[in-house]
Amino acid sequence: MPKSLNKKAELNVIYIVLDDVGYSALGCYGSEIETPYINSLAENGLRYNNFTVTPLCSPTRACLLTGRNCHSVGVGMISDIDWGPEYPNKRGRISNSAATLAEILKSNGMATYMVGKWHLVPGHEAASSGPFGNWPLSKGFERYYGFLIAKTDQYTPDLVYDNHRVQKPEKSNYHLSEDLVDKSLEFLTDHLSVTPDRPFFLYLAFGAMHEPHQVPKEYIEKYKGVYDKGWDHIREERFKRQKKMEIIPSKTELVERNPGIKSWDDLTSKEKKLFIKFQETYSGFLTHTDQQIGRLLNFLKLKNKLEDTIIVLLSDNGGSQEGGWNGSINDSAHFNGIEESVNEMYEHLEEIGGHLTSPNYPKGWSQVSNTPFKYYKQNTFFGGTHVPLIIQCPQRISDPGSIRSQFYHAIDITPTILDLLQIEAPSIYDGVTQMPLHGVSMLNTFTESQAPSKRKTQYFEMLGHRAIWQDGWVAVTYHERGVPFEEDHWELYQVDQDFSQKYNLAEKYPKKLKELQQIWWEEAMKYDVLPLNDNPYRKGYFGLQEGRTTFIFYPGMAHLPSTAAPIITRSSYSISIPIFRSNPAEQGVLIAHGNHSSGYSLYIKDNYLFYEYNYVGTVYHLQSSVQVPIGNSTIEFHFKRGQGTSGMGSLSINGKLVGKLLMPRTLPFVISVEGMDIGRDRLSAVSANYPVPEFPFSGQIKKAVIELYREFKREICININGTIQYL
Repeated sequence: MPKSLNKKAELNVIYIVLDDVGYSALGCYGSEIETPYINSLAENGLRYNNFTVTPLCSPTRACLLTGRNCHSVGVGMISDIDWGPEYPNKRGRISNSAATLAEILKSNGMATYMVGKWHLVPGHEAASSGPFGNWPLSKGFERYYGFLIAKTDQYTPDLVYDNHRVQKPEKSNYHLSEDLVDKSLEFLTDHLSVTPDRPFFLYLAFGAMHEPHQVPKEYIEKYKGVYDKGWDHIREERFKRQKKMEIIPSKTELVERNPGIKSWDDLTSKEKKLFIKFQETYSGFLTHTDQQIGRLLNFLKLKNKLEDTIIVLLSDNGGSQEGGWNGSINDSAHFNGIEESVNEMYEHLEEIGGHLTSPNYPKGWSQVSNTPFKYYKQNTFFGGTHVPLIIQCPQRISDPGSIRSQFYHAIDITPTILDLLQIEAPSIYDGVTQMPLHGVSMLNTFTESQAPSKRKTQYFEMLGHRAIWQDGWVAVTYHERGVPFEEDHWELYQVDQDFSQKYNLAEKYPKKLKELQQIWWEEAMKYDVLPLNDNPYRKGYFGLQEGRTTFIFYPGMAHLPSTAAPIITRSSYSISIPIFRSNPAEQGVLIAHGNHSSGYSLYIKDNYLFYEYNYVGTVYHLQSSVQVPIGNSTIEFHFKRGQGTSGMGSLSINGKLVGKLLMPRTLPFVISVEGMDIGRDRLSAVSANYPVPEFPFSGQIKKAVIELYREFKREICININGTIQYL
């Protein structure tokens, strides 16, 4: 029998958030992927099979941490850009009128720690100069270690410790997931050693399973041969396993393949081999993540804290469609709309999962991840919104190992925790009147398996995709961009009877559909979903970039994320760097922006000046015709834009032209997902032509000046994947 709570805040709380993990991806939800430690949470806790989130990462995280709907708190989209005052529902940060769980628990005496992905700060505020008001330490967490924006490389991450950037630990075979758990254990060890009687809240948000899918080779090889049968067969196997587990209702039917996904039998041999490798890598990455969760669980058990800790594990949205039809090994290609051919990717087959690729699996495997549902992350069908939720709470759960089928949403988790800890959400926090919680407590489901859901209605919206759930019915639309919202084709499902949304009842029950559509609009008004906008390339405010054409950076500056770096795409520009060399041996990187996928680097090696530009694997290489002089000199690179994205690059030393290069294609939108450095190349190297790590310049750099020359007025915009660009 569960223990009873007899005092306030007796329990510790841990949130574990996985990224882009679809409904069926975990072993305890029907997958063949080995997740024994996550499965152990299910065996000792509860699995919820009717739990939903928003179909995108930042909004779900805002819902989870505040207990309010994402649009209401200003995070209706990914947080990378502030859409401006005309869209208060998409300002990229949590409103001060919605205190986070960390803020509430800290004010009630609990220690609060966060490790991992934040993604609740506008991109231009992710620079090391701040402002810091939307960083974790300003949102209730007392210690933080992780990465601030949507994604980072698992081998060379852009790490932040509290309010400053740090280099990754000097460790052989480094991997971010391992590092995040190392830091979690460090925080908890400090806590338990000195303040063992003070309860704690740990928010652990992995980068896994967001791309890049990167993991040690032995984990990939663990799944050799498992996926040779293909995605159609694997999806059917998962579906059958789900029924046997009773994680889906017995009457559920498997939906058809999503539009555009080919039958596995229709693929070429080369496609099959490539796509198998992508899924082997994904599965190995997930198993590796599970092992890190196991390290945390074993620590808690060893410290006699497992019985006193409520653990909540969930995914932020369904499986991602961002790998496209063929998958991807170069995230810069994806973000720039550049198609990667199967033949090109196949040449790098054995590199997938390693340091020099940024893999993401194709849509066919994404639908497998979302079995038994249709569509994906970003869509408001169940494939985007239905995710695993596991809660372990030994003090309260009466029948561990059971399944709960009540419909709930991410906004309901934090109210449940507050209910469990007997803590009330404040009406005023830090002098700011608070909006009421939108979520409701799920606590009664811990002991009452058949208790009706307290949630009766829930809306969903993502760039015009919309849905409304009410009492077992769902109205949903797949919105086509540019189509007037009032002309959207809505579908109707009785999901209490049709769990997978297979049978559209819109024609059979038109009155019911109309009723639900009206309710959607009412909810949209109530929770600040309006105004709607379906344009993924939306003008917004971009801080550092706003209205500026001249940028001066100094040596010693911390790594600058791409979301805060000058945008040189589709523009003429110049880079000017005054330097001093005391002898011919002084060399190194002067400026670098990017990584192995794409970017540019200006450096001195063997006494010559070099410029390299990586266009998603095609490298433009320019070497100076003369050596760089000893003493003071000014290094310059100029790019004169031509037609489209072409242009002419030129190198100069002290005003004298020393090299010229035609660049037929440059990146149209995103230089790189990795940021910029002055005087070194800190993370993943842009160029393979110099030694790593960093290749720091051993002479003196006075400053680096970037000047942008705008041929025409352009607007700063953002697309659905979080990439910032000009139009």
